[in-house]
Amino acid sequence: MFRADEGLAFLLRYENIAWYEDGAVQILDRRIYPIRIESVICRRHEEVAQAIADMVTQSGGPYTAAAMGMALAAYEARELPEEEYLPYLEKAAYTLSHARPTTMERMKGVTRRAMGVVTRELAAGTSREDMPEKLRQDAIARLNENYTRYDKIAVHLADQIPDGGTVMTQCFAETIIGTLLRECRRRGNEVKMICPETRPYYQGARLTASVASDMGFDTTVITDNMPAYTMKMKKVDVFTSAADVITMDGYVVNKVGTFQIALAARYWGIPYFATGTPNPAHPGIDSVEIELRDPALVTESMGLRHTLPGVKGYYPAFDVTPPKLVDGIVTDKGILSPYNLKSYFGE
Repeated sequence: MFRADEGLAFLLRYENIAWYEDGAVQILDRRIYPIRIESVICRRHEEVAQAIADMVTQSGGPYTAAAMGMALAAYEARELPEEEYLPYLEKAAYTLSHARPTTMERMKGVTRRAMGVVTRELAAGTSREDMPEKLRQDAIARLNENYTRYDKIAVHLADQIPDGGTVMTQCFAETIIGTLLRECRRRGNEVKMICPETRPYYQGARLTASVASDMGFDTTVITDNMPAYTMKMKKVDVFTSAADVITMDGYVVNKVGTFQIALAARYWGIPYFATGTPNPAHPGIDSVEIELRDPALVTESMGLRHTLPGVKGYYPAFDVTPPKLVDGIVTDKGILSPYNLKSYFGE
């Protein structure tokens, strides 16, 4: 079977993201990787949704978890009365797609695709016993398609990085980080990576830096208040991030902290390229709900409280970078101006 994850880091191998098998979904716990390599085992699709909400997996991981979660839901529903089967799966699709509010529209695309598989397979005479495997196979096919698309994005982004250049990232851009580094390696461009840590979950330190180091690249971690000074002192050439949402009016919604790094990049004359696909479900930035997470997470670090009792926290999971700070949206169709994203979809 074709696997587009060939040659990528441990974190980007399909089984190490989320995987359905034998009535359970196994999700690598990214909250503790690489300190410990452990997985959360989900035996109900509601547990998959809860794992997504609890940040067991993040970046591109929730979309894979949701797809595998639909296979699990089909396993759960295999013995239901006929009239209850599709409604059960529709309810599961809603539960999985609404696990986190900011990415809800993209998650709906994953679960709609799964329901399309169910409809087609039922029409073709596939048994309910075989439906979980059909959905697992489609989840793998979706991963292959996504990785192949990001291979194209990686080519366009790699064109912007000088030979031996230095790249600053934000949070964990997952697929694009792996495919970008694979493309740079193919070109013989040994880039250097600088990764802000991305508190409170430290995705930059634990995930992005792990992928880059695992793939053999020079990797440095900095704290979240160091990017502006580091850009100058380490002669950063490009700042790049993924995007949880790219609105049609050119705003980039990504892990909180992206906006301030984009401001610093503009001050130093360093280009900022966001990767991803503009989303017609979000015609304007007003359509995006910014998720607020447990404020207590800000008053602790990896489970260790570091503030006095009574000190409050504030934890917006994402921030918004306006189009005037974005030099380009890197897509599989090329690099687009944030002011002309309709061109991605043609006329």
